[in-house]
Amino acid sequence: MRKLTRDDLMSLEQYALQRDAFKAQVIEHKRNRRIALGTNASLYFEDRLTMQYQVQEMLRIERIFEAAGIADELDAYNPLIPDGSNWKATFMVEFPEVEERRQMLAQLVGIEDKVFVQVDGHAAVTAIADEDLARSDDDKTSAVHFLRFELDDKMVAALRSGAALSAGIDHPNYRVNVSPVAANIVSALIADLD
Repeated sequence: MRKLTRDDLMSLEQYALQRDAFKAQVIEHKRNRRIALGTNASLYFEDRLTMQYQVQEMLRIERIFEAAGIADELDAYNPLIPDGSNWKATFMVEFPEVEERRQMLAQLVGIEDKVFVQVDGHAAVTAIADEDLARSDDDKTSAVHFLRFELDDKMVAALRSGAALSAGIDHPNYRVNVSPVAANIVSALIADLD
């Protein structure tokens, strides 16, 4: 999947005019890119459109219009665009109550290394987590992690031929297996494997 360049971005003025329509488009697009992993965790699969939205929002919020600042944002978000043989996802641990979240993040240290996807008939693919910086320590994990799932050619071919996909977490304090992943999500993810 092609990375974003400055030419793909709207100016702050253009974005202000188109923001509502663009946001609605992205929200609809994201409906096919989320896998709920139980009641307290989700995978949000990123792609070029979701990252364009993220960059546009950051430029808007920070009022960035200079070339160096735009380049910094592109450098930060382009690594989250799939490379054709992988999926990239934002993994969120979601506990709404502050105290419960604090306690659970302490119990879920290392959860980011226990998230997996599995193509039917193939070995599970465990996520490669937080390549940019560590988001976990010995005492607690973060509520947000960035994951990469590398698929081999046989897995991609099997998905394109209709093989089922499952996803889950195999952490001692949080186990879940979503099987099969909904067809609309699988279709969206197959499109990332170009």
